[in-house]
Amino acid sequence: MRPDPHDEGRRWLDQASLDLDDARFARGGKRFSLACFLCQQAAEKAVKGFLVLKGEEVVWGHSVADLCERASAYAERFAERRDDGASLDLLYIPTRYPNGLPGGLPSDAFHDDDADRAIVRAERIIGSVLEAFEGD
Repeated sequence: MRPDPHDEGRRWLDQASLDLDDARFARGGKRFSLACFLCQQAAEKAVKGFLVLKGEEVVWGHSVADLCERASAYAERFAERRDDGASLDLLYIPTRYPNGLPGGLPSDAFHDDDADRAIVRAERIIGSVLEAFEGD
C-alpha cells in the first residue's frame, strides 16, 4: 500500500526541521563545516517532502536548486528559492571531504559567516515548504 502523500511528505519535512536544528547546534559549537552541510541536507529533504506531498513517488537527486526547479512546476514560490538552493549545493561535497577542497580540511575552510548564510538560506527554503503544506 502506498503511503499517504501528505503524511509521507510531512515525515521528510519533519526530518528537515530537525536537521536545521542540528545545524544551529553545530554552528553554536563552532562546527561550521558540519552546520553548512546540515543546512544543505535540511533544504534537500524539505523540498523532497514537498514533491512527495504533490504525489511524486520517486524523488532522486541531491541538488537543491534542481529540486526547487522541479517544485516550481507546482508552486511558483520555489522559483524564488532556486538561488538559495544553488548556494547550498556548493556546500554538499567540500564541507565533508578534504579532496573537495584544493587543500586543508573542511573544518578549517568554513567559518561562522558561512554557517550563518547557510542557515538563512535553509530557513527560507523550509519556510517555503511550510507555506506550501499549509496551503494544501
